[in-house]
Order: sequence, then C-alpha cells, then structure tokens
Amino acid sequence: MLNEVKESAENMKKPTLLVLAAGIGSRFGGLKQIAPVGPQGEIIIDYSIFDAIRAGFDKVVFVIRRDIEADFKQAVGSRFEGVVTVDYAFQERDDLPAGYRLPPERTKPWGTAHAILAARHAIHEPFAVINADDFYGAEGYRLLHDFLAAAATGNPPDWALVGFILRNTLSDHGSVARGVCRCAADGRLETVTERLAIERDGVAAIDSPTGTRFSGDERVSMNMWGFTPDLFDILSTGFCDFLAANIANPKAEYQIPFVVDREIQAGRRRVKVLTTAEAWCGVTYTADKPQVTAHIAALVQSGRYPTPLW
Repeated sequence: MLNEVKESAENMKKPTLLVLAAGIGSRFGGLKQIAPVGPQGEIIIDYSIFDAIRAGFDKVVFVIRRDIEADFKQAVGSRFEGVVTVDYAFQERDDLPAGYRLPPERTKPWGTAHAILAARHAIHEPFAVINADDFYGAEGYRLLHDFLAAAATGNPPDWALVGFILRNTLSDHGSVARGVCRCAADGRLETVTERLAIERDGVAAIDSPTGTRFSGDERVSMNMWGFTPDLFDILSTGFCDFLAANIANPKAEYQIPFVVDREIQAGRRRVKVLTTAEAWCGVTYTADKPQVTAHIAALVQSGRYPTPLW
C-alpha cells in the first residue's frame, strides 16, 4: 500500500516534513510522545510519518536536543530507516545570534519559532511543521502537500495553516489551549488568538479564564503549518528583534503564531487556512490515552491504516 502511494507521487515536487520533538525527554519509558497507541505498539509519530509519506512527503527532519540524540535515534528515528529520508536538527538554548549570550537564569527553550529556525541548515524546500505528540489524521498532510507543491510559484509565496474544527480537538478530561482563527471570506487567515483553557460546555465550548463562549464550529490552529524556506530568514531577523526586547525575561518565548501574525499584518504574506474535518487526538491528560488508542483502533478496523503499520 505504502509503496504504491510513493510511486504515484514520484513525479510530484515533494516537500519536507519538520517534526518538533525537542520537548521529548531523555527517559522515554513513560512519556506521552512514545507511548504505544497502535495495535502493534505503534506510537503517534509512526502514524504522522506514515500519513506524510502517503501524501507525498519524502523527507523528515526531526528537531531534537543534543542531549537526547542517541536515545531518540534508537527509540524513534530507527523506526523509519529505509522507509523515508531522515535528518536531524538541534534546538539548543545557546543557539543565539552573534552578540548574544545565554543568560544563566534561562532554563526554558526559546519557543516554537526558535525550534523551526534550528532546521535552517537541513531544509531548502517548502516544508510542513507538526508537533511530535499530535495525531492529526491523514487529510491535513494531503492538503499541505498539495499546497506546498505549488507554493513556490507565488511571489511572494503563500503559507498555509491546517485549520481544525474546534469541537474535534477538545479533551473530555480537562481544558486545552487552542489558537482560535479569524478568517476572511476567501479563507485567508486574518488573526490567531491564543485561548489558554478551552473546555467542553455541552455541544459548545468555553474559555474558562475569560468566559468567552464558542459554538464549536470555529477553526483552530493545532500547530500544523506549511511554509516556504524563506521563512528562515524571517525567523532569523525576527529572533534578533525578540532577543533585543526579551533577553532579560527568562520565560519569554519566540512563538511561530507571533511571527506569522506579524507577516500578515505587514501585508508581506498571505496564509491560507486549509480546513479539515478530521478529529485531532493527543494525550494532553493521562486519561486521554485510551480514547486515542480507541480512535486509532477504529481507523485500523475501517481500513484507513494497515496493521502492522510498517
């Protein structure tokens, strides 16, 4: 099945998949990112890579930390040897522009935009960005691949965000943070507003800290983006600006929604929201894992995924 899909996409321009995995710790045993969720012990990343290959991606770059390199390659990277081209980039707190030194009180990473910037030497083609511990479903990868295969033809090129329907991304076991999108009539992204504690409220949802209510039909960002490689220059310049204003704040983070919003408001980029009706799954709470496992089991039973996956 997988070989047939790879052959059918042989002549298409193939973007790269960038997987943000620097948050995975060095002790893998109980961490949610590598907890088995498939019937043959597959982990969430297995399904992400499988869906990406089916969509036409032929290269995967993992952003990790140097201190987990050996363990990560053994526990995760080895799963894809001979299946897809794999490369690695390293997000380190001391990866800073000339003239800046790591403040001794800085213990947090610098955020998702800095994690993406870490891959600047490994990616030279259009690319998608995902989180390592999120199950996005197959449709988002197809939408992003097709968009990115044509993205380089624009001047300037457009970017994309896969927009999930809010009610399809909520947990039954607590509140979740979501980026709520406001879109123009033509589907372009206008703004993303981070809501930190959205929870179910009957058939709808509510942001507990503010009392803001949602119908559940809103489009939300789950950090599934499509970019062209010119983003790296934008991130590099923007990181210098960020550090100039925040170097003394040990909790400040350089986040990708902020960068995207700045480019939109300046009129330098258009961002297309590619809507998917797929249900997002993730292990936000320990009690979420049985639901993720059951969801994947149902997809396997319906023929959406083979078992074993590889």
